Amino acid sequence: MALVTTPSVCSIEAIQQRIEPLQARLAAHPLYRSIHTVDHLRIFMESHVFAVWDFMSLLKALQRALTCVDIPWVPAPFPASGRFINEIVLGEESDIYEGQPVSHFEIYLESMDRAGASTRSIRQFIERLQARKNNELDFTGVPLAARRFVEGTFAVIRKGSAAAQAAAFTFGREDAIPGMFRSLVRELNQEMDGDLAQFVWYLERHIEIDGEEHGPLSLRMVADLCGADPALWEESAQSAEEAIQARLTLWDGILDQIRHA
Repeated sequence: MALVTTPSVCSIEAIQQRIEPLQARLAAHPLYRSIHTVDHLRIFMESHVFAVWDFMSLLKALQRALTCVDIPWVPAPFPASGRFINEIVLGEESDIYEGQPVSHFEIYLESMDRAGASTRSIRQFIERLQARKNNELDFTGVPLAARRFVEGTFAVIRKGSAAAQAAAFTFGREDAIPGMFRSLVRELNQEMDGDLAQFVWYLERHIEIDGEEHGPLSLRMVADLCGADPALWEESAQSAEEAIQARLTLWDGILDQIRHA
């Protein structure tokens, strides 16, 4: 009997083809059509903020892999991808908002405060991290859907190759949020007399910085790190699938919270 084998994945195009069904499911997720009120949006933000936070840890893992953050310094192996990651770090960690440098995570927290969403869970989570001497995550009080999402991200950070981390970053990042959701937030912002203006800025800013230039650079980063190694290409394809599936599961969890609110 002939063995059935899975075709090897050794190109960006092959990964994109493999994840296309998952991306289609994500784009059509019913969560986007189920957020009708500010209360719904608050529920969304209270879980989604954890994805905003853990994105920074994934970004830092890539900065460590693609640039030199040690002393003594040595040249990085992929200068273009290193520059790309440093540019993302600059924007995410110290963007300029209303004339002041601030991280996008902190902007998101302020957006939640202005929208009337609770930041208690995420702030206590960060406080526990700051007080600990190790890197263990304490999920006390964290919404279950958010906890599962963060656990998935940290699994690839701690156990995945740099190529797998790059794939998770490239194919599972925040530009997965569609335009229809941003339009809804703009409409709610008008109803709330501008109380969601900061959140609108956050959403639009991600579209701006993830524009035409960054898309090809993120794909090049994956290709750089996979090189000619079929095993790394396959790991990256699996990581991309898992990142999108994790986003789907997060959206499922938030949708369930909204339906039972």
